[in-house]
This record gives sequence, structure tokens and C-alpha cells, in this order.
Amino acid sequence: MHNHDVPNLALRRGPTDPGGDFGATVRQSQLGFEVYGPTVAGARGSADLHLDFFGGFPETANGAAAGLVRLRTATMRLDWARTSIVVGQDTPFFSPLSPTSIASLGYPAFSYWGNLWMWIPQARVEHRLNLSESHSISLQGGFVDPLVGDIPYAQSYRTPQAGEKSRQPAYGSRVAWTHGDSDRTLTLASGGYYSRQNYGAGRTEDAWASTTDWNIPLGSRVAFSGEFYRGRALGGLGAAQDRSVLFSGPPTDPNSSLIGLNSIGGWTQLKFKASEAIEFNGAYGEDNPFGRDLRHFSPTTSYTYVPARRNQSGLFNVIYRPRTDLLFSLEYRRLSTLKITNERNTAGHLNLGVGVLF
Repeated sequence: MHNHDVPNLALRRGPTDPGGDFGATVRQSQLGFEVYGPTVAGARGSADLHLDFFGGFPETANGAAAGLVRLRTATMRLDWARTSIVVGQDTPFFSPLSPTSIASLGYPAFSYWGNLWMWIPQARVEHRLNLSESHSISLQGGFVDPLVGDIPYAQSYRTPQAGEKSRQPAYGSRVAWTHGDSDRTLTLASGGYYSRQNYGAGRTEDAWASTTDWNIPLGSRVAFSGEFYRGRALGGLGAAQDRSVLFSGPPTDPNSSLIGLNSIGGWTQLKFKASEAIEFNGAYGEDNPFGRDLRHFSPTTSYTYVPARRNQSGLFNVIYRPRTDLLFSLEYRRLSTLKITNERNTAGHLNLGVGVLF
């Protein structure tokens, strides 16, 4: 598997690889801070900051057990009765859901498997229209840092990525219709995303996504949820294994041409709450870069090669909460990665999680 803690690809076993492995970690532990106040222009002010220890490893003996602190989200809010302004780093508001998984806290479940996600600096406005006691419409729109999925040039300083070189932000929107009370809320929503990318030498690309998400209660114990997307050049949101465009040669060569990588994907989950203490979750996700794009240039160099043209995963877990501040989770995940060469690799991942909330 590509990642021992949170697998995102199934790879062929190498000549020195064993048939499996075993490990343990607390790197996915999270710390959160929340503050409230003051009141500004009639709006209630608040802020939050969330950290974990999933930021890498120190270069020392057994460094795998000494995870580095990483920023997850940090937001400031002004909330009026029907309108909110949010500024900071947060999940993409046009793709807000993720499957339920205690095994995948370092990254949301099904990242690289159809779940458009990234913690992104943003500024957005939300407005809620109450149609009746049980019906409402939520309108969201805002600006987002136009990330493209590139790895930073160095750890010591920041250089602009192709989206930031376009000299404009990315734009996002979402419209959601909700019905029901807070315990059983039916939500149907659609969203959109657009970003301009500039790779220099006159090479530009338009990134876009059309998204849908839903949460449908099926009685008092069962819920059906999920997301779906179709778009192009979405490596900054985790699509196509973080790849937005393909080059015909070295990206630094101004004679190299490029194309935006189209992709389609999504995930769906069925949740069953047997009781207040026990719930079962089954989910499936898939990310599918278009084969015609992967073959547009001859796949003979690393500049055009994308490891997978279809990444699929299914999971099943049971979560037990004997108390509100204590939980146990057992999860099995099956991974399948289909390469452009039609080679298919599979892997399994079994996880036992224990959490204490405080």
C-alpha cells in the first residue's frame, strides 16, 4: 500500500516486500481550541483552531513514532441570525461531507478515492432562507486559495503554484435544500468550483468542478449519504492522485505542451445506528481520471505518467461508544488500483482504533 497509516493506493508487491505488515500510531490524535466573542455589528464572533501530529516525521531513530504537529483548520466566524461570514482555513464548502471513519482521521476517508477534499485557505459567505419550520435553503459563495496539488519546492519557503500565478483566487458556490429536524435532516445540495491556472510560457488551464452531495435519513436508524463530482484539473482537491495537468515534456521547458486532466468520481455510505452506543457504516468510493487524457501524450516519461486511471475502495466499520467520551472502532478496507497499463493491484487494511474525547 502507498501509505501505511492511511492507504491511498494499492501497489504491486516488490521483490523485498512481505505479504503484509503490522503497526500502531497515535499520530492521528487531534487538538482543538475554540473561543467565543465578541459581538460585532450584531453578529456573534467565534474562532477555532485544530491541530494533529500527521505533519511528517523527524529525521531521527524511530522517527515514525514522533509525528510532527500540523495545522488542519483555523477559522474565524461572524454569525447573524441568517447570515455568516467565515474566513480562515477549512474544508471546501462546496464539497463538505466525508464518510465516517475513525481509522482515517489524518486525512478524511476516501481522499484519492472520490472524496474531493483539502484544507484550503478561504473566505465565504453563507445565507439561510427559512421557507417553513421544516424547510430551508442555504446559499454559500466565496473565494479559495487556487491550489493545484504540487509538492512545495522546499520546506523553508513558499513559492507560488500555478493557480496562484494566475493572479486571482479560485471561486466556489453551493446551494443546499434541507428538510426535517436536527436529528433526521434530509439534505440535497449542488456546488461548483472554478480556478485559473498559469504554468508560464502562455500555458494556461481552466480548472472546474460540478459537485453534488446528499444526506437522506431512511427512518430513525438508517441514513444514506454521499458525494459526486465531475471536473478537470482538480489535483488541488485530491482528484487524480493530486495531478491537475499532464505535460508532454519537462514542465520547466517552455516548449512542453499540457492538457488538463479530466476526472469523475464520488463516494456513498450507508449508516445504521443499532443503538445510541453502536453504529455500523459501509461505504464505497471511486476516483477515475479519464483514460483518453492519460494516453494523450506517450506515457514514456514521468511527466505524463499517472499511476492510476481508476482508484476504488470499499470499507466497513463498527463504532462502539460505551460513553460519550470513549469510543472503539474496528474497520476493514479493501483497495483496488487500476493502472493505465490495465494492471490491477489490490490490498486490504484492517484497523483497530481507540479514542478518548476531552
